Amino acid sequence: MKNDDFLVVLQVLVIIGLAFGLVVFRVVAAPLLSELEFMSDYANTVAMILGAVLHYITIQTMTQINTWVSKKLSNLVNPNSRCEKHKTFTIMMFIFQFFTLFSSLFYIAFFLGRINGHPGNYARIAGFRLEECHPSGCLTGLSIQMAVIMTLSQVINKISRLIVPWLKKKWKKSDTRQSEETDYSNSEHADCWKEKCDECLLKDWQDNYQLADLDDLSLFNVILKMVIQFSFTTLFVAAFPLAPFMALINNIVEIRLEAIKMVRLERRLIPKKTNVMGVWTNVLEAIGVLAVITNGLVIGITSDFIPRLVYRHWYGPCAMGDTNAHCMNGYISSTLTTAYMNESNPYGFVSPEQRHLHNVTECSFRDFRSEDHSLTSHFWLVLAARLAFVMVFEHILLVFKSIVAWFVPSDSLTVKNDRREKKLNRLKEELK
Repeated sequence: MKNDDFLVVLQVLVIIGLAFGLVVFRVVAAPLLSELEFMSDYANTVAMILGAVLHYITIQTMTQINTWVSKKLSNLVNPNSRCEKHKTFTIMMFIFQFFTLFSSLFYIAFFLGRINGHPGNYARIAGFRLEECHPSGCLTGLSIQMAVIMTLSQVINKISRLIVPWLKKKWKKSDTRQSEETDYSNSEHADCWKEKCDECLLKDWQDNYQLADLDDLSLFNVILKMVIQFSFTTLFVAAFPLAPFMALINNIVEIRLEAIKMVRLERRLIPKKTNVMGVWTNVLEAIGVLAVITNGLVIGITSDFIPRLVYRHWYGPCAMGDTNAHCMNGYISSTLTTAYMNESNPYGFVSPEQRHLHNVTECSFRDFRSEDHSLTSHFWLVLAARLAFVMVFEHILLVFKSIVAWFVPSDSLTVKNDRREKKLNRLKEELK
């Protein structure tokens, strides 16, 4: 393995480790918050919200670190051209940002509540049980996480992207004014005042110079944030349908704020001619395919859509021929398994410190298991139905996506012909 490949893997592992740290934080925070009397009923929800806020802080911190690491890695590759270096930096930065933003969301969507064990065999971290899904389903936790992150990122980023250039402008303007006063106050520069009127012709240039300076990453950061926003609105849209609406409102405000920033707060961008988006096109294509897979897994694995469907057609009253009852009667009870206290597992339900406070002989937990905690046929039928749904859902959408892409190409044939015709006319003019 090359040094740059090793560093990429190491950085990804660090990011995944931070996601694991967020899991540990929620696991530890929930029982600690439940000890507070005024917060005992909402301990899990508050712990999840605090975890989302901590996740946002981690994102902002790791963004700076990811930028620095991506620059170093793009230099280690020794690219043959500036374009190749920019491509390498873009790919590295997007990979790091993707893992930073979505590793915790993937855990909540596909692992939360599924690896925590069962009574008598709970998975624990530092003595604390792994967190369970929200009573209303695992989609609730995923929705809370996405709502908090999107709200904080949209509000705080908008404020910072206006305040920082404004402060830079004020600082640079004060420095420029001070230097002018110093220069022209001396008698040896008195003749410069006579030529001051000539500089009025360059007023726009001088005003532009006093604005906040731009670096090479200014436009890159704008595109990266738009691609990340596109990822947020597509990868888990089945769990958080408000994401596209929030993105729409954000973009409407973004247009005006960017206009104010580009015209009044920052120096003018140097235009560069390009025909395509470069590597960003491939990134968006990959996100589109991954979004189909992710949403299929969210609907089929995370949600209760398939278990409800299986119960309705195989185990419910309608499947048994009872036409007088609702088809979903008894569904909640069918998803619960009862565990009984026994001598071999005296503390399976309640911790030893609280054992004397409760007279617990049995409890119900959400899973398809028998009395000996072995998986039932109901579980395997639901699992088979889930996998079948995911396969059918993904293939149908991918085929539909390919058909739409064929009918609506990225480069219109009319635009291509216009470009070729203009190029031909230009060559004819040059050859005359």
